[in-house]
Amino acid sequence: MIGAEGEQLGIMSAQEAQKLAYEAELDLVKIAPTANPPVVKIIDFSKYRYELKRREKENKKKQKVIEIKEVRLSPNIDTNDLNTKMGAARKFLEKGNKVKVNLRFRGREMTRMMQSKHILDEIAEQLSDISQVDKPSKAEGRSLVIILSPKKSN
Repeated sequence: MIGAEGEQLGIMSAQEAQKLAYEAELDLVKIAPTANPPVVKIIDFSKYRYELKRREKENKKKQKVIEIKEVRLSPNIDTNDLNTKMGAARKFLEKGNKVKVNLRFRGREMTRMMQSKHILDEIAEQLSDISQVDKPSKAEGRSLVIILSPKKSN
């Protein structure tokens, strides 16, 4: 058992601990219920909950959310259209997002799936100055997919 000021009070029965907490007009909270014997502490429970929420909020602020942006292409894309799509992918990467390049096939285009793989390779090569390949190109159903992530700057 741990007291209100953080001092060790030793091992005691649950009734004794509850009595001490009642006398101090505080709550008895299990800190480590799986320990043998369980560790309890005399604290103000509402203050404890507030502290947990505040810590959780602080940790959430420090997190950086990485989104996966998607760029869709077709296998018979023209050079200028490809450059436009690469420009969009470059913007996403510069903002720190991952980019999923999706090369979609329809109908008879499915027969030439592997011949169109060079489009994804070209995109990865063109964007290699600011990105690295997270997952190399692979077939997923009716499309080829490659995932690029921004390079870590030291």
